Amino acid sequence: MVYNFSNLKKSDLSATPHYLVVGNPVGHSLSPLMHQTAIDYHQLNAVYAGLHLEHNEIAEFAAWCNRENFLGCNITIPYKELFLKLVDRVDNDAQEIGAINTIVKQNGGLTGYNTDIIGFMEPVLDLQHLFEGGRAIVFGTGGASKAVKIGLLKLGVREIVFVSRNPAGKTTSDHRAHIEFVDYHQWQSYAEEAAIFINTTPVGMHPNVDEIFIDRRDATLFEDKICYDLIYNPVMTSFLKEADRAGAVVINGLEMFIQQGNRSFELWTGKTFPVEIIEQKLNHHFHQR
Repeated sequence: MVYNFSNLKKSDLSATPHYLVVGNPVGHSLSPLMHQTAIDYHQLNAVYAGLHLEHNEIAEFAAWCNRENFLGCNITIPYKELFLKLVDRVDNDAQEIGAINTIVKQNGGLTGYNTDIIGFMEPVLDLQHLFEGGRAIVFGTGGASKAVKIGLLKLGVREIVFVSRNPAGKTTSDHRAHIEFVDYHQWQSYAEEAAIFINTTPVGMHPNVDEIFIDRRDATLFEDKICYDLIYNPVMTSFLKEADRAGAVVINGLEMFIQQGNRSFELWTGKTFPVEIIEQKLNHHFHQR
């Protein structure tokens, strides 16, 4: 169920313990399906819904967050950076990224977290030994790439090459790793020494499933490497299909999506997702489309 703010204020949900995913738009979000499955599994007295929020309603919504029946929320595009300024406290990782995706009621106030980092890390923990101390190539320099950068640093990567359409003027320094920016005609010369390749761009996302951000002939560079796409719809993007054909280990974004949600749910409730059940629900959803 997706509400706009005026409808939410008049709805039965306002008198019910509830969690929200807040953004503009949110009609496409699978967070309600995922979190409601977990709520029902643990037999919690709560509802999880979507909230389509306009920019001029943000201040009033911030006050709504202090209501007794509001239990917490996820924040999605385009408000992840803006809500950083509206909470009382911000987790260190979220502060470094400059964006939050989860609000938790704690100690009489609101704390902002970013669970995208742990969501990104969880699917590759078993493969960490293959790229720790090595080079990662990250396609894209948008918001998602910030969480990936911190995740890679935590996983011990010592060199990160960001591939951007406009690398000129992009610089960053970090004592934990060497960081470089190149364009889409340059990354190939860095590929041989790279152990993991990560797509943080929306290229290839439903409905544009045939799109790919590389020349398909360059996919041979992925042989025996790890290729990770943050996109979860479709589960196998054109990037991952090409990488798979080339002999890469491929990881889709579905597990990251589940694990970032799992961490949010744990922060709110102290409980964890029934991951297998949620995977089944999400896969069933995709197969019905």
